[in-house]
Amino acid sequence: MKPEHTGAPSGHAFNSVKEIEAGLRGRMDKAVADLQHNMAAIRTGRASVTLLDHVRVDYYGTATPLNQLANLHVPEPSLITIQPWDVSQIGAIEKAIRTSDLGLNPANDGKLIRLPIPSLTEERRKELVKKLHGVAEDHRVAIRNIRRDGNDAVKKLLKDKKIAEDEERRALDEIQKLTDAQMQKLEQAAKTKEKEILEIK
Repeated sequence: MKPEHTGAPSGHAFNSVKEIEAGLRGRMDKAVADLQHNMAAIRTGRASVTLLDHVRVDYYGTATPLNQLANLHVPEPSLITIQPWDVSQIGAIEKAIRTSDLGLNPANDGKLIRLPIPSLTEERRKELVKKLHGVAEDHRVAIRNIRRDGNDAVKKLLKDKKIAEDEERRALDEIQKLTDAQMQKLEQAAKTKEKEILEIK
């Protein structure tokens, strides 16, 4: 899933460096949060209800998030249970899980869906790490694009004579520092997730 283009449209006119930096920080934080949300849906060998965050169920013609239709529990490290609030939806929920890209096999007894989380094969782990790297790269690009927007906005302030050259230099340095800090957060999050995927239970 591609990160959304977060924040102010590029045509937005800023009046100060402070305003630009606050806007960038907000957009970069959003990109890192978006990465964490996307990574939560990438399987590891351990059961977690966040795996099902992206599953949408056809609920009377509306694609509805699974967690709005059922109680989700992890009674043991390799099992998720799904208790629909409306038992008539159990078939639709099971179908939504089967057709998702999670590669899991739900089983239901008419009231409760049991979702065993098999341990990952080495091949599957490698595929998931590759997927993780792709997701992380999309978000790196998003952060670099946000930095570029910020640099352009600062240069525009200089061009419009709203700031002096030394202030422009300082602002560009600050934007780079902010970008480095956010990239570090992103790398750390991706590294932690990769370790979880590769961990053998």
